[in-house]
Amino acid sequence: MEYYNYIKSLHLIFVITWFAGLFYIVRLFVYHAEAKDKSEPEQSILIKQYQLMQYRLWYIITWPSAILASIFAFWLLLIMPQWLQQDWMIVKLGFVVLLYLYHWKCHQIFNQLQNNKVNNSSNFFRLWNEGATLILFAVVFLVILKSAINWIYGVIGIFVFSVVIMLGFKFYKKIRERNT
Repeated sequence: MEYYNYIKSLHLIFVITWFAGLFYIVRLFVYHAEAKDKSEPEQSILIKQYQLMQYRLWYIITWPSAILASIFAFWLLLIMPQWLQQDWMIVKLGFVVLLYLYHWKCHQIFNQLQNNKVNNSSNFFRLWNEGATLILFAVVFLVILKSAINWIYGVIGIFVFSVVIMLGFKFYKKIRERNT
């Protein structure tokens, strides 16, 4: 059983670093989009720096973490195949698919920004960042509660929390607009 705990620990470590990468990459997208509104030479300097930071984060931390988290997850499922018979695990795997779709969309945005195409506003990216948060909360509740039904209460709480975040976001935006 000790062997199982090492694999589980490594899976958890890489899930944490994967989410850290996803949270930070979108924050860099926000800064990148805002840099487009700056005047030269500040704009060029900032964009070049953000592109470098995004590249390093994406290929040195985020992608490797996603791959390693998945490898250790598959390993855990090989050790404990009975999990695939449990409803909470099926729902969790559904959220993992959503996480990979989110990751892939972030990859598309990353490629656009690396090619100097800013197709979204900083406000869009601030909201986009909440997608990973919702998935994280849902997965944590599922894993801890191990119930395909009770996690819904946690997710409802997250949606309420998201509404509070949205209201806070709108309030912060008004303050920023007033101060500029």
